[in-house]
Amino acid sequence: MGYRTTKSKIEVESNKTDNYTDFYYYFFRNILLVSIPLVIISVVVLSSLHISATGSGSSTDTLSFSISSSCTLSSVVDSSHTAELINGTYVDGIGQTTITTLCNDGNGYSIYANGYSNNEEGNNKLVNTDSPNFNIVSGTAESGNTSNWAMSLNNLKDDSSLTPPTITSDYDSIYGIVPDKWTKVASLPAKATDMIKGSSFTTTYAVYTSSSQYAGTYNGQVKYMLVHPNNNKPTLTNLEAAFASHGIQPAYQDETGSYFAMQDMSTEICNSVSGDGETTATQLVDARDNKLYWVAKLKDGHCWMTQNLDTDISANATLNSQTTDLNEYNVAGYYDGYAKSGNIIYWEPANTTINFDGTTMTGWHDSDTIPYSASKTDDAGTEYSSLGNWYNWTAAIASNNSSSLTQDTLNDIVNNPKNSICPKGWRLPTISSQSEAVSGSTNEFARLNNLYNNNSTSDSYNLTILPLYFVKPGFIDKGGLYENSNYGGYWSSTLNNTGAYYLRFRNNVSPSNYYYARTNGLSIRCLARTED
Repeated sequence: MGYRTTKSKIEVESNKTDNYTDFYYYFFRNILLVSIPLVIISVVVLSSLHISATGSGSSTDTLSFSISSSCTLSSVVDSSHTAELINGTYVDGIGQTTITTLCNDGNGYSIYANGYSNNEEGNNKLVNTDSPNFNIVSGTAESGNTSNWAMSLNNLKDDSSLTPPTITSDYDSIYGIVPDKWTKVASLPAKATDMIKGSSFTTTYAVYTSSSQYAGTYNGQVKYMLVHPNNNKPTLTNLEAAFASHGIQPAYQDETGSYFAMQDMSTEICNSVSGDGETTATQLVDARDNKLYWVAKLKDGHCWMTQNLDTDISANATLNSQTTDLNEYNVAGYYDGYAKSGNIIYWEPANTTINFDGTTMTGWHDSDTIPYSASKTDDAGTEYSSLGNWYNWTAAIASNNSSSLTQDTLNDIVNNPKNSICPKGWRLPTISSQSEAVSGSTNEFARLNNLYNNNSTSDSYNLTILPLYFVKPGFIDKGGLYENSNYGGYWSSTLNNTGAYYLRFRNNVSPSNYYYARTNGLSIRCLARTED
């Protein structure tokens, strides 16, 4: 994929004395890309001439050339657009600007947008440089107590000489929220455009200012990125850019921003990110409960949650394979509480997450025939240090009864359970007898310890810092929480005859070959599934 970017800028000014607000709207500075290079290769082949009574002479002159593919943004606009608002009013149609894309190879393109106020990528506010506490947030309100600004895209549908793109429904002739993450706003699939006329659409903006909006000058920008499927693939350094480049739409938005869904992760998205570690990290939302999780691509080539799973289970609240890692139905007789309708698998947990304060959990019983989950009520959050929930292994594999699983799979993980409490597209890590030094090792906790902690078994410090952020939430045994902040225990999907294998560490590290009773409560980290 190739990509190009351009920016737009909006300036807003208000005069408090005259009780009106002037918005100076300065929009779009396209970066014009390289012109089409023309490469001409001329080959002249002359055959040798032989003149004789019976012969003849001949020659061949061959010319070949190639035109490189190109996809660029044009229509540079450097003039400002202004609008005057009186507080308590709504104005739309501000600053119409035409954006034209030129693509000559028939592969089409996609356009992504992202707020870029104050030269900060992802900042979708109109910034008051004198009084930042009064910045105007992006939104679609036309009245009320909160000032908003929004953007709209419109095709030049009445111009038959152009090839208009398809505008996404959130912005097609309506005003939508200015994105704070790369968001696909338009595309033209598999079609070339005239390299003079191009493919065009227009942008406009709307602003509402409440009656109490602070007077002053406000500035905002939107950056646009052209993604072109040519052979020059861009370097995607983080997962957020990877989601956007694959045409995924954010699934959730709150006052802190908009987020892509865990459930939309794919092999292609993870593989398209170059690099690893902290620079690749982003927050994704779990569509089941709108909880946010940090995720990153790590040195082992996998995309991992770098924050503990916090999903609650609830009796009579069914999970399904559209949002949860449910891939098998009624296999081996241990998926009690499962049902199937069409292609969708359903699981109804036989228990409810226990919320507790302190160390005592009334209601937790050591059992492998009932799923248990526990949540510390004062530890909800979206930080790396959040404890998450504790799960017995039965809950971890999304089961109501794991007692029938009696085969040790350390040497053959193909028989591990295929389901888990993880989001759809994610799974429990595996522990195996394979060497952690092998690239792609299925001994996955040990592989991380090898790559990030020098394979140490005596010092766990490097596991607890960036980019892994393994925390030490302690463990649950017989209804009590033990060694909170001193002990980390994380389930794998690998079976022991009576227990399950897990990563454990205090100051020392035991990344494999150790198993624990399935009845106890440990933490969970999920990693993205990859295609077989």
